[in-house]
Amino acid sequence: MGEFELIRRCFMQAKQGAGVITGIGDDCAVLQVPAGQQLVVSIDTLVEGTHFLPGTPPAEVAYRLLGAAVSDLAAAAATPAWLTLALTLPRGDAAWLEPFAAALAERATELGMSLVGGDTTRGATLTLSAQVHGLVPEGQALLRSGARAGDRILVSGTLGDSRGGLETLLHPLPVDADVRYLQQRFHRPEPRVSLAQRLRSRVHAGLDISDGLLADLNHMLEASGVGAEVQQQRVPCSAALRRLYPQHASEWALSGGEDFELCLSVAAEQVRGCVAAAERLGIRLTEVGCITAEPGLRVLDEFGQPVEGLAQGYDHFKESS
Repeated sequence: MGEFELIRRCFMQAKQGAGVITGIGDDCAVLQVPAGQQLVVSIDTLVEGTHFLPGTPPAEVAYRLLGAAVSDLAAAAATPAWLTLALTLPRGDAAWLEPFAAALAERATELGMSLVGGDTTRGATLTLSAQVHGLVPEGQALLRSGARAGDRILVSGTLGDSRGGLETLLHPLPVDADVRYLQQRFHRPEPRVSLAQRLRSRVHAGLDISDGLLADLNHMLEASGVGAEVQQQRVPCSAALRRLYPQHASEWALSGGEDFELCLSVAAEQVRGCVAAAERLGIRLTEVGCITAEPGLRVLDEFGQPVEGLAQGYDHFKESS
């Protein structure tokens, strides 16, 4: 099947939402940004064998791709709006592409997004890139650079689940409710869009947890020129992760990566209000530490002693550096 037939068959039926002047079918998408809004743009790439296992069902790849990409919009407290897609395919396989496209359209609709363009090419490794566009009221985008000494560090949901889900795929276990839960967390991350928007006015700085809590928190600290202390025993783990991997749960919660939860820096007096707002959305929000004036990131055990030798998180090029 040729490139244009693939596009026509799988993507031309995508619904066009608000602000789309011209979408799929032209050289460029033409989009209208509403008055008083700023455009927030991010891109995320998944490579078969690096971000998902060969043989992963195409629908799961679609959900993982959009969940990971839109999590960056959530980190900025932006409202998802538009999506462009670049696909590198080993072959024009409609049997793979059609269920991928159907799942992508379904998930985009759930997130309030329109697919407005993209590109397809042939290559040796299945590679998918989603560029996502969001809208945020002017001057209100949440950034990494606003953390202040004395702030409390809050994280949404539970951490380490995605790493646990990957482990169940690499080394299969008998399938039960815990295994299904962890695999769901790996394949279908849930970007915390509503939570970030609800908390935007209360938060000094934020980002999403993609490379692991310690690695991503370090990004915030560097951007803000501050340090932090994290209480290891406070970092939230799911019951499923603790039951299946009790010896690894705490480590994976700190460094496992790809949970796509939020890490927020919040003034101490705002913590209670943030937790209550999250509860109303049915989302767990946990205080795990504090921002310090002294640079550096320190992880403390239950006795207040430094924990040494922790992995800092995933780095694509670490082995070759």
